[in-house]
Amino acid sequence: MNFLRVLAVLLVIQCSWSCNKTKEKKSSEFVMKTSKTYDYDVVIPDLNIPWGFVFLPDNSILVTEKSGELIHFKNGKKTQIKGLPEIKPLGQGGLMDIELHPDYRTNGWIYISYASPEGNGNGANTAIMRCKLKGNTLTEQEVLYKANPNSRRGQHFGSRLTFDNEGYLYFTIGDRGNRDVNPQNIERDCGKVYRIHDDGRIPVSNPFVKDRNAKKAIFSYGHRNPQGMEKHPVTGKIWTHEHGPRGGDEINIIDKGENYGWPLASFGINYSGTKFTDKTSIAGMIDPIHHWTPSIAPSGMTFVTSDKYPEMRGNLLVGSLKFQYISHCILKDNKVVKEEKLLEGIGRLRSLEQGPDGYIYAGVENVGIVKIIPKK
Repeated sequence: MNFLRVLAVLLVIQCSWSCNKTKEKKSSEFVMKTSKTYDYDVVIPDLNIPWGFVFLPDNSILVTEKSGELIHFKNGKKTQIKGLPEIKPLGQGGLMDIELHPDYRTNGWIYISYASPEGNGNGANTAIMRCKLKGNTLTEQEVLYKANPNSRRGQHFGSRLTFDNEGYLYFTIGDRGNRDVNPQNIERDCGKVYRIHDDGRIPVSNPFVKDRNAKKAIFSYGHRNPQGMEKHPVTGKIWTHEHGPRGGDEINIIDKGENYGWPLASFGINYSGTKFTDKTSIAGMIDPIHHWTPSIAPSGMTFVTSDKYPEMRGNLLVGSLKFQYISHCILKDNKVVKEEKLLEGIGRLRSLEQGPDGYIYAGVENVGIVKIIPKK
């Protein structure tokens, strides 16, 4: 009898060990691993906060510094561009993203987002401008959109820019730290993804153009602070990521007129550790396709389409400000199924772009623009 009891105990222990190993394997499948297969070269050194950058047709680079400088890097030299609009660096705001018109070679339009003091109220809010570069000066400036009212708060200006396949310009504006008023109210700016024509006109197909009191440029709402936005290279859909509070950073696929839940639903909590909602999903609102808890503080994103990185092609790269690495998000059926850390410890990742040469470039705070190179 004693032998049988001992045998039974051993069987239970073995089963428990085996089950725990199975559970451990399942839970560790999504643990981020650091890749040792990439290196980098510093292409543009000595930048502070390179918020955004674009490649011009001659392969020179325009870089926005959050402090309010636009830098043209060509033939190894940096030139400061003149003629910028009035920019008010305020907390997280300043000179932010930059994008070229899809037909830039023909029309020369450049688009920028920045914290502007123009308009109602004290402080600043996000503005979208288009302009042209003539020599070392911005010309033909046109403000296409200005969020109102201004706020003295320094949080959550957004603001990324991208074009879709139909030539519409999308931009993001964060909730400006007013989570309980702005994101869920389509009659107010902030906490939204917007869509306009390239000249600032409101598309008649925008979801709220027939709502008399709505901000007609709004395309989706219920966002906190989206600092990543890209068009999917295959589907043409607009993808964003946004900062959560303490936890709950999100990746979303943006659909017309939809509510993305902030702050009614979130995986995050207050910075103090208290809860502001007990819901992570609400019927009728769109759930994120992926979230990070704890927060990685995402900024910048790009899809990899280049043959330079066959192991990453078709996947998404996201920068982490907080943990200072690039997250290689491996995608399957529009879901992130695994993540891998690249260039861990390089610095605060602010911006990401795939260059015309097929290489991935990253804007790293207090480092500069770096080129990601696969190790041989």
